Amino acid sequence: MIPIKTESAWKGTSDCRACGIRDMVLFADLNEDDFKMIHAPVDDLEFSLGAALFHEGDSALGIFTLRKGMIKLVRSTPDGRQRIVRVLRPGDVAGLSALANARYDCDAVALTDVSVCRVPLAVIHTLQARSPRLHQRLMEKWSGALKDADDWVVDINFGTARNRVCNFVLKMRDATDEQTVTLFAREDMGAMMDLKMETVSREISALVRDGVLEPQDKHGRIYRILKLGALKSA
Repeated sequence: MIPIKTESAWKGTSDCRACGIRDMVLFADLNEDDFKMIHAPVDDLEFSLGAALFHEGDSALGIFTLRKGMIKLVRSTPDGRQRIVRVLRPGDVAGLSALANARYDCDAVALTDVSVCRVPLAVIHTLQARSPRLHQRLMEKWSGALKDADDWVVDINFGTARNRVCNFVLKMRDATDEQTVTLFAREDMGAMMDLKMETVSREISALVRDGVLEPQDKHGRIYRILKLGALKSA
């Protein structure tokens, strides 16, 4: 069982017009008239490493747009195990399934310290009904989330341990600097790739030893990719 903490810090109300990553999230296409329809507050929240934003089956308060950090989406298997089905990064949206049934279909847990905006379901439903731009963006996000989930399963759950780890490293590259990759706890990585923690550690160490990756911190979380071709060929 992956431990989950629950504390969070409420930071206030978000100013969606001034959001630094607005172009990446749901409100990118909204105009001034659209913003006038937002009557409920959009909460600005921060969660520490290991804290849960929401749990599978919870009644939904809203959906979350991720501004900073990484979030893992976790589902429980029939035999009680937990599997990480996707990792979210800045610009991604957590809790989209709540728009269909008002409940979350997985746990969302902070992989790092994260900053998010929680958009009330009432706001989304109002804008979705009145703003074709937001409706289109929601459909794009939903479609993208489904494709990403499928890609995660295909790319990091088949093949040898080296295949899986190399594909995982490629997926975790920074959006603005493809030579930089941010990883996280080996236990979590193993849960995503269906590998033992020791196997993941061994494969990462081998990539460092072979000069494919270069550690950039003391905690084994940030790496510089020195041989991109070697990762892709694997």
